[in-house]
Amino acid sequence: MKKNFNASVRASSASSHVSKTPRGAREERVYLPIDPGVVLLDIAFVPDDPNHGFLLGTRQTIMETKDGGNTWVQRSIPSAEDEDFNYRFNSISFKGKEGWIVGKPAILLYTADSGETWERIPLSAQLPGDMVYIKATGEKSAEMVTDEGAIYVTSNRGYNWRAAVQESVSATLNRTVSSGISGASYYTGTFNTVNRSPNGNYVAVSSRGNFYLTWEPGQAFWQPHNRAIARRIQNMGWRADGGLWLLVRGGGLYLSKGTGISEEFEEIPVQSRGFGILDVGYRSKEEAWAAGGSGVLLRTTNGGKTWTRDKAADNIAANLYSVKFIDDKKGFVLGNDGVLLRYLG
Repeated sequence: MKKNFNASVRASSASSHVSKTPRGAREERVYLPIDPGVVLLDIAFVPDDPNHGFLLGTRQTIMETKDGGNTWVQRSIPSAEDEDFNYRFNSISFKGKEGWIVGKPAILLYTADSGETWERIPLSAQLPGDMVYIKATGEKSAEMVTDEGAIYVTSNRGYNWRAAVQESVSATLNRTVSSGISGASYYTGTFNTVNRSPNGNYVAVSSRGNFYLTWEPGQAFWQPHNRAIARRIQNMGWRADGGLWLLVRGGGLYLSKGTGISEEFEEIPVQSRGFGILDVGYRSKEEAWAAGGSGVLLRTTNGGKTWTRDKAADNIAANLYSVKFIDDKKGFVLGNDGVLLRYLG
């Protein structure tokens, strides 16, 4: 049976509901009770309870499911409600029953009971940049990244953080600009995107997209790399085999040669209908999905060598920003205007 993503769009009801599509091919449509302008940003499930998950977005959006993502309800967290701020919740991660949420303006939430209660952890006002990513790594432990390239680790529930990178990205570029990193002198000090591999390596794209950077555990600073493509980079991430994928602005998909960090890429033909591809997510070493502007959704079943367009999202007038696979049976694509696509295995 062909595996598809199903369109999930917003509605004004107090909780989401599911309705069958006319085709009856196990396709469901979930209507999310959120404002029309909300951009969905991240999703995570509790490992000890795989039906229990949380969905984050702009405009202080936190939603909760207890049935594997079929239905969602708004979740209120008193410690995250502030009259002066409208938080953008960027990232969520669980390890066991412990979970973490980070957002902008600077906010850090922690749970030790699978998200039943959330505690707000104070953060230093000196934190460089906005928190864009967090990864739960163990008991009371997490790794946090800012859009200025700071990486911090904690092992005591976030009360103390240790810097894993010894200098800022700007300082690294100032030191290495003479080594020939094209575009380094135009660096504005922030990342456009940052993605982490399962073994803790990072790849980040500069805000202008004119070069990228990598970091591996134990390195003192980020390593800058020239882009091997004429067009500017939109996003980069990790394949299931440990290699890199690269998206360029205006459409275009490239895969690195071999596994691990590489500066050699080859272009892969894709049919994106002229719209940019914004993210790639791997379900397995062979199967992956790519999503982009105006409902573009592509699928590969041979590790990325060839891609075919899936028409499930063609009628959705939304940009699809992020592909998230929780495991090989549970996956989602997150978009703007509250659009959520759910993978059916």
